[in-house]
Amino acid sequence: MDDHYFSADPTVAFKRSPVVASVWGHELRLTSGSGVFANGRVDIGTAILFRETEPPSGGRILDLGCGFGVIGLAIAVAAPDAVVTAVDVNERAVLLAGENAAALGVADRVTAVTPDGVDPASTYDEIWSNPPIRIGKQALHELLLTWLPRLAPGGRAVMVVGKNLGADSLQRWLGEQGYPTTRLASAKGFRVLETRRAGDAPYSGTPPSGGASSA
Repeated sequence: MDDHYFSADPTVAFKRSPVVASVWGHELRLTSGSGVFANGRVDIGTAILFRETEPPSGGRILDLGCGFGVIGLAIAVAAPDAVVTAVDVNERAVLLAGENAAALGVADRVTAVTPDGVDPASTYDEIWSNPPIRIGKQALHELLLTWLPRLAPGGRAVMVVGKNLGADSLQRWLGEQGYPTTRLASAKGFRVLETRRAGDAPYSGTPPSGGASSA
């Protein structure tokens, strides 16, 4: 069951499952696993996120709640100048994301870790996420307020959230917290949201100066 993906160490027996994803003109052959979000498939929200966006041009990217790594890995494959940190509380997810990075030949630019493994000083040009809405509103708010302050000046977060799971109220709440959020797209009951830091200029598509560095 998907509920297991909220656990650091799921109790369900670990069985790997292949997943093939076509993203931004690239075919990704990945491995998912039981006890990890969207086992055996690409979640419909994630698929809409891909369909309604273009990949970053590069920079320091955070895949927040990475699961088996499909978002961060798609970015790493599509953007050779991107350096990706894939973060998840689920240790199986981190294992699979690391294995998938190696299989795709991008392990030198993708680091999969649990939150405790992230350098507290790291900042990111972009955060991409299909956030774990079902952990509950308070936990979700705490999660976002932990990671959004890591956006570098001029950076943005791109998230996909189901309308029936509170996308519109989340958009308003983010604005109230000082993170102006706009809707990039709406499809099949999902919203694709773009969040910035208060006072930042509109995103130009070019990462801030300083280049990409591993988190």
